[in-house]
Amino acid sequence: MKNAVNDGGGAGVWSATGFRPGTKAGAGAGPGAASPSGTPGGADGEIWSGCWVAERLGVELVGDEGLGELLGLALRRNPKRAHLLVSHVLGKHIPQSPAVVHGYGFALGLRVRDLLGEDEARRAVVLGYAETATGLGHSVADGVGLAPYLHSTRRPVDGVARAGGFEESHSHATSHLLLPENAGLLAGDGPLVLVDDEFSTGNTVLNTIRDLHERYPRDRYVIVALVDMRSAADLGRLDDFAREIGARVDLVTAASGTVRLPEGVLEKGQALVARYESEAQASAASTGSASGVSDSAGPDGQTAPEAQVAPATPARRVELGWPAGIPDGGRHGFTPEHRVRLEGALPAMAARIADALPSDARRVLVLGFEELMYAPLRLGVALEKLTDAEVRYSTTTRSPVLAVDDPGYAIRTRLVFPAHDNPADGPGERYAYNVAGAGFDAVVAVVDSTADTPELHAPDGLLARLSAHTPSVLLAVVPSYAPRPSAVSPAQSPTERPFMLPEPLRGPEFSSYAPDEVGWLLQDLSDTKLEAPTEEREEAIQSGGAHYAESLPVEYQPSDAYQELFHNALAVSATRIAQAVGVVTETVLAERSPRPVLVSLARAGTPVGVLMRRWAQHRHGLDLPHYAVSIVRGRGIDANALRWLAAHHDPADIVFVDGWTGKGAITRELAQAVDEFEASDGITGFDPEIAVLADPGSCVRTYGTREDFLIPSACLNSTVSGLISRTVLRADLVGEHDYHGAKFYRELAAADVSVAFLDAVSDRFDSVDEAVDAQVKELLSTDRSPTWEGWAAVERISEEYGIHDVNLVKPGVGEATRVLLRRVPWKILARAGAGADLDHVRLLAEQRGVPVEEVAELPYTCVGLIHPKYTRGATGADGKAVTV
Repeated sequence: MKNAVNDGGGAGVWSATGFRPGTKAGAGAGPGAASPSGTPGGADGEIWSGCWVAERLGVELVGDEGLGELLGLALRRNPKRAHLLVSHVLGKHIPQSPAVVHGYGFALGLRVRDLLGEDEARRAVVLGYAETATGLGHSVADGVGLAPYLHSTRRPVDGVARAGGFEESHSHATSHLLLPENAGLLAGDGPLVLVDDEFSTGNTVLNTIRDLHERYPRDRYVIVALVDMRSAADLGRLDDFAREIGARVDLVTAASGTVRLPEGVLEKGQALVARYESEAQASAASTGSASGVSDSAGPDGQTAPEAQVAPATPARRVELGWPAGIPDGGRHGFTPEHRVRLEGALPAMAARIADALPSDARRVLVLGFEELMYAPLRLGVALEKLTDAEVRYSTTTRSPVLAVDDPGYAIRTRLVFPAHDNPADGPGERYAYNVAGAGFDAVVAVVDSTADTPELHAPDGLLARLSAHTPSVLLAVVPSYAPRPSAVSPAQSPTERPFMLPEPLRGPEFSSYAPDEVGWLLQDLSDTKLEAPTEEREEAIQSGGAHYAESLPVEYQPSDAYQELFHNALAVSATRIAQAVGVVTETVLAERSPRPVLVSLARAGTPVGVLMRRWAQHRHGLDLPHYAVSIVRGRGIDANALRWLAAHHDPADIVFVDGWTGKGAITRELAQAVDEFEASDGITGFDPEIAVLADPGSCVRTYGTREDFLIPSACLNSTVSGLISRTVLRADLVGEHDYHGAKFYRELAAADVSVAFLDAVSDRFDSVDEAVDAQVKELLSTDRSPTWEGWAAVERISEEYGIHDVNLVKPGVGEATRVLLRRVPWKILARAGAGADLDHVRLLAEQRGVPVEEVAELPYTCVGLIHPKYTRGATGADGKAVTV
């Protein structure tokens, strides 16, 4: 077992007489540990916010030099522990800068990530404790960056089975539930990171580990806390426990120390609380004060005078525009994909709050609600960046704590109000500390929709209490996350890692493209044997015994003559392609999004997507995200890829990209797949219209040209597409939570021309700028509605040639080339007089013994016909020539 704490500065004792330096080794405070505005700390002669308790109970805080700046002391109504350590940086009882609160947790998370290493961090799960550490745990998960987050809860949810539970021995409300939506979340064997605000006796954390370790044993645990406050007697327990369960247990904290408690402190503390609360209530009754407004006692035990405030005004609602499908916190699990998507939405939500604030507000509190700590914290961080006002953050709580209006006491005032979320353990009082009398010009109360009840809006409810102490109260409601009905019990759950989509694959580990050119939302099947002879595949496909995406054709190895044709074609057509790239990119920027996210349909669309990304950099200095995803005719687009994209980007910014259209089958496939995805996942905003380089079939309205000409990338397979195969979708290889697969043909590197193709086209960008501008101006004023002429032509050809299956008719130069490279071709139809654009087609046809038939009235430059009703008996002995 390794005990990992900060190295750091000096040590000392905080007591009623002030700070006394000592010699204890330990940790310095974390980032932002300076005393918050208006809250005395323990340095430079300031009054320590624990000295009131220390003087009356003889309590001393012993530890690192920065400890007194992190912690104060208060008294609470609790039969098990009289004192309460009150954190200045947790954002619970003491309003603090949201950036400071989040920064502490984030910094601890970075240390955990460094401790584990990225591979182990990716396998980890972060678990926070309700209610105090839900936001801290989530902030730690942000710092780790690669792991999902879950926090315990005291709110049972119908239909969600318990994955665990435990008791918190010293708390006034002990029962904690673990309710992950994905019941397998805790079942993996990666590290478990447990986060609490303080590590004192260690009972709560160790009980949790013991309970989970019996069901889901693992080799490593990391305990994270703001402060390590173990007594000398407890210091050895962690080592003993680690040996007991046979696992490594690390401890990461921002500071360390302990509390020295004199004999009889519990009874003395309980008596103090009883005396001061009785005097406060008597004083409130004699003055006619509402008992729940602000029952703080003065330094001598008398009720503090009420702050002069304006009459209560109704709270105003602020519609946040919370993104659909993003959980309100970690109660049921929160993935890195959720985090990235939330990050993108926070600025706009904070702007809505800022717009609703009074123009003269100079001091603003964002007030969270019990376990709902993270969402209001992140809104506060975003608001802090947008406004010149001083923004502070804290939350309401279940914990009853004595309030004493004294600078040497951590809880100066309290507001009392009834619970407003129909708690399972029945009605009761709830509290907001250090809000009354704090001089806030506005309070933004953030609750989840479960807590937006009549009790919240009642005359004695939270909003009314706040309104009595601030001129403006805003109410922002975050929708309570509803777990999917399919959440299963632990007995039914698998033991694999939870549903977390991996990050995109990138070169050079996957593909020969540079890592910034494209991210592949695919799984790597490079080590799987997937290739089958072309004739076998064709027979299986046409007989219905297999789908074309269940195997791969053997990669065509071009002859010297064919490679020469490719390079000649590229030299001739590079300028033409560059212009088409410019036109389609400028059209996307003008009509679809000023900062589009390019999503290529792998693999023919990928070179085009890279070129569009390069054009945006060349012309506008834009660094556009670009991904490649799989779409399979008859099976639809990869839904997991869409889920990843929706978690990381606004679906409205997604622009699907392909190389060219034929008859429009993929265009229709994508539209249907997006409709089905919206119905199944409830995620809307994806526009299924494809942007293509060439649209000879008149199937889309966003294109570079509608001419059917040779795009040299169609001449080859993987060697012009980053050495990536076509995509694979097979049930035994692609599971429910997997991306579609593909192979990386590293062994073909010597023949790879992928980057050479891109560079040859990019080098022509400067020469086509003016032509692009002129063509785009004309296109934007033209009716470009699809006419589907290509589909009509394919249907006619299918009937004229007795094929009776449009799937066997492949129109356009690109599609005809694919027929010759991957399928068993029957005939090639070539438009009469077609020139060099078909040189490579004629060469391939000659090599395979396929007749080329010239047709006078052909709407495409050429059309490839797959052999109808194919069986291997229909080929010659050499497997190439077609037998009539």
